[in-house]
Parts: sequence; structure tokens; C-alpha cells
Amino acid sequence: MRVPWRRLPRPRTLRARLTVGLVVLLAVSCAAVGVAAVFELNGFLLSRLDQQLTEAGNRFAVSLEHKVLPDDHDGDEHGDTRRQSTGTLGARLVGGTVTDAAVVRSDGIQHVPLSAQDKKRLTGIPADGRGHTVRLSALHSYRIVSSQGADGDVLLTGLPLEPVEAAVHRLELVSGIVFGAALTVTGVVGAFWVRWSLRPLSRVAATATRVSELPLASGEVALPPRAPESDPRSEVGQVAGAFNRMLGHVEDALTKRHASEERLRSFAADASHELRTPVASVRGHAELALLHPGPVPPEIDRALERIAAESSRMGEMVDEMLLLARLDAGRPLERQPVDLTMLVLDAVTDARASGPGHRWELDLPEEPVTVVGDRHRLHQVVANLLANARLHTPAGTKVTVTLETEDSAAVLHVHDDGPGVPEDIQPGVFERFTRAEHRRRADASGGGAGLGLSIVAAVTEAHGGSVELESRPGSTTFTVRISTG
Repeated sequence: MRVPWRRLPRPRTLRARLTVGLVVLLAVSCAAVGVAAVFELNGFLLSRLDQQLTEAGNRFAVSLEHKVLPDDHDGDEHGDTRRQSTGTLGARLVGGTVTDAAVVRSDGIQHVPLSAQDKKRLTGIPADGRGHTVRLSALHSYRIVSSQGADGDVLLTGLPLEPVEAAVHRLELVSGIVFGAALTVTGVVGAFWVRWSLRPLSRVAATATRVSELPLASGEVALPPRAPESDPRSEVGQVAGAFNRMLGHVEDALTKRHASEERLRSFAADASHELRTPVASVRGHAELALLHPGPVPPEIDRALERIAAESSRMGEMVDEMLLLARLDAGRPLERQPVDLTMLVLDAVTDARASGPGHRWELDLPEEPVTVVGDRHRLHQVVANLLANARLHTPAGTKVTVTLETEDSAAVLHVHDDGPGVPEDIQPGVFERFTRAEHRRRADASGGGAGLGLSIVAAVTEAHGGSVELESRPGSTTFTVRISTG
């Protein structure tokens, strides 16, 4: 069964990555130094051991020639132990067979019982006068030099590797402790050092977080103070400087945009206000001409009717633009208790009269729902939602108006089972002058300028509420929430 490879967790922050990278680099360096020191010490001690073997020669092995050591004998008469270190091994090979093997002890010479595997290993040592490492079952590891004897035999002389191995192991232990302590100290100190070095970058990140929390979509924007700049020659200082310059450009652009929006709002308000009088005058003259008692040609009568209708529609558009301009300017609305239940009831009654071809249903709570706000503007919100459902759905569509309370808020739902709002305009359905290329009502003629739903959103936001849309073919719901507090 194949075990899936689990990747080690990677540090997420730059501070952690720098600290881990510093510790890893130091660990690699310590490991390289430790391995090099161990190999160097081991080679040095082996060379010293080979030098001792060379100086000792094969006198001990020669002294074993023509003598057989019994298993229970340890006397000096069986070999020359002069100038031989304790643990020196001597062996003699005749015809490729080990005939004698003994080791020098502190109290004399001791016979070495060699196994068949030990004899095979000793036989395989080349007689080249150089040291070779051999592990014997009876004596552990030895450094052995093999040379040719005077009688055509092969003489072996060896020294134990235990002191060398002990020194190497001690170096490994000391290196591990020292390097481990160095890595621990470096990790702790390095973490504090990296944290201190990245403080300017943390301040830049904090400033960027505050900027990201600002509402930059519209209105006047006051950017937070700039990030403190550090040494411009450092990378962190360069990032802080570039970030502050970017904030300066953004602030200039937002200031210019706000000034442009204010000029546009002022123009829309002034133009709407100035257009109200001529539009009303045109409409009045058209209606007056229609009341003329004398005979009027049919085409003139039709033209006057169209002038009156279009001037009426233009007057409504001017009023809507003026209302939006005032809301954008932050003009205060009336603040008085409004019975939202009666307001919805009146609006649905008007909608039934305007759209008899639709099926209108009303679901109101038993207790009246009261909010604080502008009665006229709230009535306009409900009327615009009902007019939107009436104008953009075919005859026979069922429109259900529901009023309820949820968590200290009045919630109004306007639902219809019409064809739905096209998906491409749903994101901007509450923006001004938004109109679908293919209207939801197939036989619709005429209509507004696309300001109705934008007025709904603006008035609702002015009352501290919100409006949402959920639409798909066969189900469209506008939801308005206004606090009852």
C-alpha cells in the first residue's frame, strides 16, 4: 500500500520564513563543519595509528615464528613484547593459513581464538605494508599491517581502533551538543532580530489595512497618516516610501473624483430645478391648447396629446433627478413615526387600480409596524417597487407584498412570478439609468428612465436601511429592511 506523502507545513509570515531560513542555513553549516571535523580527526588518528604500526615493525609477529601458544598460556616466552603497546595483535600466515595469533596484554601474551570468518579476513589483507581496518569477532576493530616474512610466511601486526573510535564519538557528541545549543540560541535571537528589523514593514502593513477598511467607492475620503519611513537605502524603507507615494496619488485622485462628483451633483440639482418651470409651462400650454373649444385638426390634437404626455413624463424624471441630487447632498429627511402597514396597504390599493391585469396579494401582520422616517419618501419606495413589478411583468403575473418584523427591523418583500431580472443587469439594478435591453414584459411600451430602483436604494439608505434583490426565471423578490428603532 502506498503511503501518501504529507508535505511539511510551511511558515506563512515573512518573519517566520526568515527565521527558519536563518536556522536552516546555520544547521547546514554546522552539519558541514561537524562532518568535516569528524572525517579529518578520524583520518588524522588513523594516520598516527599507521605510523605507530610502522615504527613497531613486525617484531612481535616474528617472535611468534616457530612457537605455538596454548589456549591457557600467557607467558612472555612465546613472543617478544618489548616496545609493544597493550592490545598489539600479532599473527602469522603460512601458505595462506593462520598458524599463530596472539595479543599483548598488561600481564603478558594472550592467545586469540579466531573464528573461521576472522581467519578469512586476516588472510584477505594484502601484504603491501599499509594499514587496513579489519573487524574481528574476538577483538572488535583493528588496524593491521601485513608484510612478507623471511621464511616466505606473512606476518600481521595490528593495533586496536577503540581509542580512535572513542575520540571520534566524543567529538560527535560534543559537536552535537554545541551545535544544538548554537541553533537554539540563534533561533531565539534571530526571531527577535528579524522582528525588530521588519518593524517598519509591519507599520506599512497596518497602514494598508486601515486604508483597505475605508469606504472608497464614493464620497469624501480621509486617508490615514502615512506609514513611517525608515532608511531609504534599505528594502523595507524603499517599500515604505513607494507605499506612501502611492497613497499620495490615491488621495489626489480621490479628492479630484469627489470634487467632480460634487460638481456633477450640483449641476444635476441646478438643472433639475431650472427645468421644472419650463417643463411645467410646456405641459400647461399643451393642456390649454387641448381645451380650445374650436375645431382642431386630428393630427394637431394628437400632437398636443403627445406633448402633454411626454412633458408629464419629463416632469417626473426631473423630480426624480432632483430628489436623487438632494439625497446625494445629504439633505435631511423628515423624521416622524410612520405607520408602514397603512402605507403599504394604500400603495397596493393604488397598484390594483393601475394594474388590474395583475393578481395582487397582500400579507400584513396583525400588529401595526411603525418606523421613524419620511412618510412621503417611504411611500415612494413602496410605490416604485410595485410599479416596477407591474411594468416589467406580463398581465396575469402574481405579485405578493409581505410586511413583517425581524430583529427590530421592518422587512418588506415584493415578490412576483414573472420572467425575472436578466442576470447581466442584476449587479447594477439599483444604479441610475439602468434599463434592460429586453424588458421583462414582452408587450411593454414606454416606461421610466431607469431611476425608480435607484430612488428605492437611495431613500432606503437615507433611512439607515438596505435593499436586496433575488431573481431567477419565475421568481423575483425585492427585500427592503428598515430599522424600527
